[in-house]
Amino acid sequence: MIHIILLEPVIPGNVGAIARVMKNFGFDKLVLVGPHCDHLCDEARNRAKHAQDVLENAEVSEFFVIDDYDYLIATTAKIGSEYNISRSPLTPDELAGKIKSISPKKKIGLVIGREGPGMFNEEIAKCDFIATIPADPAYPTLNISHSVAVLLYALHNELAAKSSSSHVTPIGKKEKDQVLRMFDELFNNLPWETPERRETQKTLWKRVIGKAMLTKRESFAVMGLLTKVQHKIGAVKKAPVRKLSVKHKARPKPKQKAKPRTKPKKTAPKKTAPKKPAKMRVAPKKHVKKKPKKPVPKKKGKRYK
Repeated sequence: MIHIILLEPVIPGNVGAIARVMKNFGFDKLVLVGPHCDHLCDEARNRAKHAQDVLENAEVSEFFVIDDYDYLIATTAKIGSEYNISRSPLTPDELAGKIKSISPKKKIGLVIGREGPGMFNEEIAKCDFIATIPADPAYPTLNISHSVAVLLYALHNELAAKSSSSHVTPIGKKEKDQVLRMFDELFNNLPWETPERRETQKTLWKRVIGKAMLTKRESFAVMGLLTKVQHKIGAVKKAPVRKLSVKHKARPKPKQKAKPRTKPKKTAPKKTAPKKPAKMRVAPKKHVKKKPKKPVPKKKGKRYK
């Protein structure tokens, strides 16, 4: 069941026009939070035409009661960059596809901002996700009654079509809050450089869970995983820290990577000039005095004639 929530409306004609648009597309739950005008005055009734019952049955509240809804969708014309997580929006068609998967028994609030400033960042942060209507960047802001008309047109077309997965419905607020609480506990037990980084992670995962439209089976799987992570972190914190001796504190030398073996390149032998034979050195001859030969005595014998 979808409720159209108007934050602090000022112009009664806009309230009447929104009531008429709601009647056109089959919606009848109107909530006025802190109105600054009479929604039953002549101006509002004249603009509503045949939607007087929507005006008369409208719920008026001084405060925005968030806990009454299973899902809250914010609307804004100001979209942020990729790093502005809280203002990362869906288009009307994407929004319609998400809402179609939710059971009609779940209470969904489509929050429409103020005529001037729109919705504040604190209010957007409390919603599950946001939607925006793509328009010309030169003047992207629509009148609130026109915005409601575009959004309800997309919702009406999508909800009128039959879905093959209508029997599978996403979790409600109770289960969704339980998943988010477990994420918060996990983030609180993890070390962060600054508290702002922890809060950024909480906001990011709130958007992820809101857009995911988890089924009960999926939510149980996520909670089971978070429980195991929590137990693992607790076991690591409780484990005794062993003090290493000085010898063990030395860091091991890094292993040098073995160089890949490469085959030596074949090169042609270098041409060299033939070597000259080395000269032999001969020792000089020593002069030795020769002994004079003794004269051989002649033998005396007979002479023959």
